[in-house]
Amino acid sequence: MKRIVFLMLSVVAVFSAAASTTRPVTGTVINPTDSCIQYVGRICFSNPMRPRFTFPGTQIIARFTGSSLKMMAKPRSGYFMAQIDGAEPFKVSFMGERDSVVTLATALPQGCHDVRLMYVIEGYELKPDFRGFVLDAGAKLLPAPALPQRTIEFIGNSITCGYGNESIEMSDPFEYETENHYFTYAQIATRDLDAVAHVVARSGIGVYRSYDGPKTGTPDNVMTTEYLYTNLYDRSEKWDFARYQPQLVCINLGTNDLSTNNYDTKLLKQAYKRFLAQVRQRNPHAKIVYLCGSMLNGKELDIARRILDEVVAEARKGGDAEVYRFDFTPQTGDLYYGASWHPSLWQHQKMAAELVAFLRPLMKWF
Repeated sequence: MKRIVFLMLSVVAVFSAAASTTRPVTGTVINPTDSCIQYVGRICFSNPMRPRFTFPGTQIIARFTGSSLKMMAKPRSGYFMAQIDGAEPFKVSFMGERDSVVTLATALPQGCHDVRLMYVIEGYELKPDFRGFVLDAGAKLLPAPALPQRTIEFIGNSITCGYGNESIEMSDPFEYETENHYFTYAQIATRDLDAVAHVVARSGIGVYRSYDGPKTGTPDNVMTTEYLYTNLYDRSEKWDFARYQPQLVCINLGTNDLSTNNYDTKLLKQAYKRFLAQVRQRNPHAKIVYLCGSMLNGKELDIARRILDEVVAEARKGGDAEVYRFDFTPQTGDLYYGASWHPSLWQHQKMAAELVAFLRPLMKWF
């Protein structure tokens, strides 16, 4: 009797562990390879049916007919912001263990519609991929709307990622749920300037040492290493810089190098110079702006500003006249803090306004 009960429990356990079988997706399935889909950002197409990406700010843009739209992605890919026909954007979750199809729109008026999707978290742990769209039966994609002619690349750390900007409590920890790159200074400025942006950013990363690293640096985990690859911490594909040549590169790094009292200013300056040369080599025609802020203050802020001023002055003296400097106003808490003392959504709005005011005359983007 005991053996029979044990066998029955074993069978139940096996069936409980197995995934459920669900009805197939109905409608017109659009594969990621469809030529009408517009992609923005560093995306690996080694498997064209499963394009992979890790950086926030990656975009998928399409124009479709019909009255509904579903999106397919790998389960636990993370969070996207979706916008239909220019309406208010909304967050889309692919955090379920098995859910790989999410409805983005229903009951739309028949006709032509636009969808813009932006990946808004850091995906190096989740390893997201995009698997296509589902339209109404008989509906189709149309050529995607043209991208803006103005092009930017943002290189940064947690500030650029949007770490904790949806939180309103400084003591909150990092959570994917409160990180939203769509509401960062980088993307707000990009929209205000009618531009398009690629983003290479990771929380905690530095120029010569990442957060709380040794004084001698963390050469295997800094932006000078990661900048060369399509996906973060993935050495399977080096990024082809010919795929995207920005007119403007904004670099906001150094906060993590100086965030704990264990830094070497000489090594930091050397790394800033080395990274500037690296970016210039791969973006020979871009204007490059070294940003500073908004989390640093006091002694470390003075150090960062001084070193960056020296790096830019030396670059100009060496013949590179298209290198610039810009300082954000340091945050004081008057606009609240996000998680772990990071800039709040309102601080990001202020940062974006400051940056746009600087970039418009620099780029003549009026």
